[in-house]
Amino acid sequence: MRLINLSVRIIVSGLFIILLLGAGSVYAKAKQVINIAYLTQEQKAPPPLSNLDPFIKNKGVSGAELGIDDDNTTGEFTGQQFKLKKFIVLLDGNVADTFNNELAKKFPFVVVNLPADQVNRLADLPTAKQMLLFDVATVDDALRNEQCRSNVLHILPSRAMRADALAQYMMKKRWTKWFMVTGATQEDRLFADAIRRAAKRFGMEIVADKTWEHTYDARRTAQSDVAVFTQVDDDYDVLVVADEQGLFGEYLDYRTWIPRPVIGTQGLIAAAWHRTHEQWGAVQIQNRFKEKAGRWMEEQDYAAYLAVRAIGEAATRTKSGDAQRVKDYLLSDDFALQGYKGNPLSFRSWDGQMRQPVLLAAPRSLVAVAPVEGFLHPKTELDTLGYDQPETQCKWDK
Repeated sequence: MRLINLSVRIIVSGLFIILLLGAGSVYAKAKQVINIAYLTQEQKAPPPLSNLDPFIKNKGVSGAELGIDDDNTTGEFTGQQFKLKKFIVLLDGNVADTFNNELAKKFPFVVVNLPADQVNRLADLPTAKQMLLFDVATVDDALRNEQCRSNVLHILPSRAMRADALAQYMMKKRWTKWFMVTGATQEDRLFADAIRRAAKRFGMEIVADKTWEHTYDARRTAQSDVAVFTQVDDDYDVLVVADEQGLFGEYLDYRTWIPRPVIGTQGLIAAAWHRTHEQWGAVQIQNRFKEKAGRWMEEQDYAAYLAVRAIGEAATRTKSGDAQRVKDYLLSDDFALQGYKGNPLSFRSWDGQMRQPVLLAAPRSLVAVAPVEGFLHPKTELDTLGYDQPETQCKWDK
């Protein structure tokens, strides 16, 4: 009799284990899968300007991978699985062909690490109309204004946001007279335009405005020529430099005719992320990233991380992997994302720009965080940086 009872118990226990395994299998199969693509293209290494900052060819990838790790940590509790697939187009490859053949109809979300002209080229493809693209590389104000696209969200602060952040801090310091030096590239001129806009917006005076036209090696001639170049008739509080490629800006500091601080693209810079940032849990993510990538987190890494995390947060809240539902939530007042910069991050519903604090950093120290205290806004102080809703030229159908 005992043997029969024991046999029954073994059989019942076995059936119970089978049912549990079966339930686990059904649960695993029932997990909602969210597919995210990461699209970039190989870059040609530029001529080295310094041995201190080697060229990093894979900016962005490690940030996206870290974001997927965090998404899936949450997904374990929500029954969702986030998958990231990377597409790196060869230097001479066709990005649009890769998009149409490999991504279209397979990935509702695409993290795009490409130059400004290619971002809109992809966004205008018929296959991209039902997809949501996250721009993690550009800072162009035009892409957030007259050239905006309704299927593109922008992660990095624009040039206008960076210029406004610098202007707020200069206003706090009462350094209101600026001498501006602009490089020869189109990107330099765009940043200079953003600086002029910020100066007008915050009541600054540009007392001198010169273009750097020297074509020789700035390292060899800086000691003598910068002093001559920076002799101007009017006194000024700061020298504002627009040199996004770093061709000459580093050689202005400590070499000007009169002793003045340098701000802009060199000296005190405005950035989405910086290795000197340690507040609000930043040390934790800095260390996690260094452990994964073996280097400091760059701006594109941070932007790719935020893009993937934004997708994860919205998909978790909406319990959906549909691009339109996720976009609607991202643009709503309900969306808030931890960005390790104090204030929660969100998206502007009028142009798709991620609103966020901007770090003001020197090479080895964090100086301030904008928006600077005292600059008020009826909705959020973050909208004191860049183009506010009444100023936008973006017209899109949300």
